[in-house]
Amino acid sequence: MNIRRVVTGKNAAGKSVFISDGASPREMALQHTPGFVSSPQWRIDGTPDLAKRDSADPMAGESTMLASVGGSVFWMITFPPDSVMMSPDWKPELAGPEHLKAAPGIAERFEMDNPGMHQTPTVDYVTVVKGRLVLELDDGKTVELKQGDTVVQQGARHAWRNPFDEPVTVSVVMLGAKTA
Repeated sequence: MNIRRVVTGKNAAGKSVFISDGASPREMALQHTPGFVSSPQWRIDGTPDLAKRDSADPMAGESTMLASVGGSVFWMITFPPDSVMMSPDWKPELAGPEHLKAAPGIAERFEMDNPGMHQTPTVDYVTVVKGRLVLELDDGKTVELKQGDTVVQQGARHAWRNPFDEPVTVSVVMLGAKTA
């Protein structure tokens, strides 16, 4: 997918600067799920401190992609059509480890007996950037989303489905939330 990520900040004199311009080091096109691209853009633990001049790229390591309480994650994801996972050529035993690497902290929350269903302790702001997608809730109810539609997902058990012929790309901002 090669999402261009431009990161700004301030130098020691307080002047605005470009810190980086290019793809996220964590962007990953999954080999064993053709068409699935995970492109984590940024991750912050806790409240951002703009007075701190940390030039380290939080995407340079392999930390969890689950937002901590008070933290946030910004992510671009392309889902292939569901037919990719329904193909007799698709091998979940090979795809699983790739998903764990692409989405550590999230992939472990996917239910094995109900593929795609998961729940995270986050409030997610989701925008369909390109294509169409179906959001399914745990009661089986669904809503079709198209380019430009948004979702505020508040810790609900859900799955993203792509029953269409074309890939769909979404932009997601996950905010770590308190639970009971």
